[in-house]
Amino acid sequence: MDALPEIRKRRLSLGLSLGEVARAVGRSNATLSRIERGQIRPSYDLVQRLLGYLEEREGVASPRLTAADVMNQSPVTVDAGASLAAAAQAMERGAFSQLPVVDSGRVTGAVSETALLRALALPSGRRMRVREVQEAAYPQVDRNFPADLLASLLTRYPAVLVAQRGDLEGIVTKTDLIRGLRGTPLRRPAPREGP
Repeated sequence: MDALPEIRKRRLSLGLSLGEVARAVGRSNATLSRIERGQIRPSYDLVQRLLGYLEEREGVASPRLTAADVMNQSPVTVDAGASLAAAAQAMERGAFSQLPVVDSGRVTGAVSETALLRALALPSGRRMRVREVQEAAYPQVDRNFPADLLASLLTRYPAVLVAQRGDLEGIVTKTDLIRGLRGTPLRRPAPREGP
């Protein structure tokens, strides 16, 4: 019954009235209100009907999310020629645990806190450049890649880059994806105008 506290949140996020949901599952407004407030424990069958109705409505209310819907549209990057101190400062400023590395405008790899720690522990670490410690680049997808498929990539990588024809447009981290799949209001980009 861990889903009970979420019922009210999900109902409100969909803009559904208490009466509408109550009618859909064959209960009174008062009963549903008491369920949402935790005053009564509904049967397993009723919980399944409530969740089924909300999931059905979420599918109708929310179009299939894409990488463009959940990505951070202002990815912070670090230049391959930057010092490790500059990379560490950029990560600290933004509270990032990793950053994409770019060289001449193209993503060439990534630098993580772990890579920085290893390098800065070396006697020559303070003189090293990001390109000397960068790791493999994160996987790249296009804007229309289904958001629900990003989960499998994010179990293996700390981030996924969103790129169009090699140009970095955004980054998706686990936090971004969780927020998007939970239904937290997303800032959707304005439709692009073009040919």
